[in-house]
Amino acid sequence: MVDGSAQQAENAQIDVIVVGGGNAAFTAAHAAATRGRKVLLLEKAPKELFGGNSFYTAGATRITHNGLEDLQDLVQPDERHAVTEVPPYTAAEYTADLVKVTEGRNDPELTKVLVDEATDCLRWLNTLGLKYRLMYERQAYERPDGTYLFWGGLHVGNVGGGEGLMADHVQVAAELGTEVRYGQEVFGLISENGAIKGVKVRQSDGTVQELRAESVILAAGGFEANAAMRRENLGAGWENAKIRGTAFNTGEMITAALEAGAAKGGDWNSCHSVQWDAFTPNNESNRELTNRLTRQSYPLGIIVNANGERFLDEGEDFRNYTYAKYGKVILQQPGSIAYQLFDATLRPALRTEEYDMPGISGETADTIEDLAAKINVSPEVLAKTVNDYNNSIDISIVLDPTVKDGRRADTIPVKSNWATPLVTAPFYAYGVTCGITFTFGGLKSDTHGRVLNEGGETIPGLFVCGEMLGGLFSANYPGGSGLAAGVVFGRRAGALA
Repeated sequence: MVDGSAQQAENAQIDVIVVGGGNAAFTAAHAAATRGRKVLLLEKAPKELFGGNSFYTAGATRITHNGLEDLQDLVQPDERHAVTEVPPYTAAEYTADLVKVTEGRNDPELTKVLVDEATDCLRWLNTLGLKYRLMYERQAYERPDGTYLFWGGLHVGNVGGGEGLMADHVQVAAELGTEVRYGQEVFGLISENGAIKGVKVRQSDGTVQELRAESVILAAGGFEANAAMRRENLGAGWENAKIRGTAFNTGEMITAALEAGAAKGGDWNSCHSVQWDAFTPNNESNRELTNRLTRQSYPLGIIVNANGERFLDEGEDFRNYTYAKYGKVILQQPGSIAYQLFDATLRPALRTEEYDMPGISGETADTIEDLAAKINVSPEVLAKTVNDYNNSIDISIVLDPTVKDGRRADTIPVKSNWATPLVTAPFYAYGVTCGITFTFGGLKSDTHGRVLNEGGETIPGLFVCGEMLGGLFSANYPGGSGLAAGVVFGRRAGALA
């Protein structure tokens, strides 16, 4: 950073200010910079904690495509491609998935833009320097004949996961001449005659600096790291959720935009939340383990609460369509704790990156009763739960985790698919709680990211993208659509700013 008069001269040349430092923010910055705009990106976190929530993701991005051949020019070569099947994923399927998981509360216009433009946006980022691959370890099963089948509509991700995604973004920003300033606590907007003319930034010594620009793009995330706002908007108990990602998404810029006249958008009463390692130390905002603290092989086993009872349908759908809503269900259980149970037959099928991570919390025993004692659950109740489950499974149906196989456990609650008796010792229990990812409520905008006021009119000079953009998701979301939305609406905002 430069100081004094040199700093003032530099600030006077700014065309676009981007507030935030994740995938959407950098995409918006790239889109503006490639148009020849002078861009300044302000990241609240210090440099060593850069990347927003995007850093903590696996990098999975949901796009439409016509199968593996259609993706060859986007993803990096892999010798497994020759024995891999990637089913096409159509626009109609993408739209239907969004409608299904949000129970029809997704904004149809925003949805159409997301579905129509996600693939092209990834190809554009690829030309700038972002790298993509097929996500074998998360989205494919190896079949007995040594071939691979992808499932669930989510197939492409960044090389290096979220860490690789953000490292690539920073490199592209440097190549495009975008200035990135870290440790910038933006807390307010400069509003003049109904238009946004810049931002207010609090420096580390407490002084306030005003930075002016023709346009401001807000990409500072939701309010998931603000316990008071979680409790106020999501309800009692949400202050106890674990923060999966950045600790810097505390909602100040949402509040600042509302004070400047912006309208609320989306579902302020729900969020993306997952099953999260309950007992590993340092299980919040962990930059070393990041997404590996999730526990997402649950469709293969069963989940019980601290009373030893099942309480949801683990096999309702593919993980991609249920994982973002089950964190809430676990938060509502006694002590906000549950346990994923598997036996020795299922254990090798669990995700290596999550269930074999360093220091994972979990218990193992040779009987269900002994396992129950280790997790402080009634042995009698847990044994009955497992026996009732085992005895209700239709074993005439062949287990196939690559499709919704209809292999059902006809107990209460039902398990709709992938039911497998837990009978082979040793048995495994993994404690999980609720890990919050991001909130679904944000600002209302048009399809180009222009922020709207309560009257439905655009606020001149103000744009929004990423998790601050409300309207796409409610109650749940299809895996990978968050990063896709950040790319699509980040690019749209940057194309106009």
